[in-house]
Amino acid sequence: MSLLDTLERKFGRYGVPNVTAGLIACQVVLYLVQFALSRAGGALATFLVVPPCGNLVCALFYWYLFYLMGTALERHWGVFRYNVYLLVGYGSAVAASVGVSFLLGGDLPASNAFLGGSVFLAFAYLYPDFELYIFFLLPVKIKWLALLVWIGYFVVLIAGDPLARVLVLASVCNYLLFFGMDIWHRVRTGQRRMAIQAARFTAKEPAYYHRCVACGITDRTHPQMDFRYCSQCAGAHAYCADHLRNHEHATAAETAPER
Repeated sequence: MSLLDTLERKFGRYGVPNVTAGLIACQVVLYLVQFALSRAGGALATFLVVPPCGNLVCALFYWYLFYLMGTALERHWGVFRYNVYLLVGYGSAVAASVGVSFLLGGDLPASNAFLGGSVFLAFAYLYPDFELYIFFLLPVKIKWLALLVWIGYFVVLIAGDPLARVLVLASVCNYLLFFGMDIWHRVRTGQRRMAIQAARFTAKEPAYYHRCVACGITDRTHPQMDFRYCSQCAGAHAYCADHLRNHEHATAAETAPER
């Protein structure tokens, strides 16, 4: 990430710490305003701070996960890089929403759920074995939940409405910006490892390792047989247990048939 390194050196001091808590605080305020007025609020420019769902239980669970994962990413990357991650996701979502509204007409409402999803996927990539307790009872590793999210994104891309499709693509932009090269290197490394393993499995095995000079049986035809090499024979001459002490010793003039 050389570009991010350069940006961080130049503008890192402008990073906003604890931005996750600030976003959640704004969402809580807007949630209370919407509840008091009994109507939804927000526009394209402010949808980042609009609660992702109207149900209180759903909103509380979302805020809990967003705070947990957002603060973890900020500690892992630092303030500036986490800010960039959110800004890229937010900017991509805004551009996608405006573009679709311009092409299809009307003012299509945007959602920050996909931006929260990109934070979830980033956390799952960095901490794949972190466990969430479903219904506070069933522990599930977050990497499996992330797999379900990816499957859901794929379904949206196939069957979703135009705005949902572009929001999915926009939310993946910041994810690929931060993890694309790492994923590519992992794929390349995995391909090389699989090629090495395939070469090992497909390599032709020798017909046998030991063959009795006297009777011709091998360790392949008689796997239970014990084979030994005679120290009194010239060269490497193997014999089965039946002929080890009952054979004529080979001299140096004889050619050993053993490989």
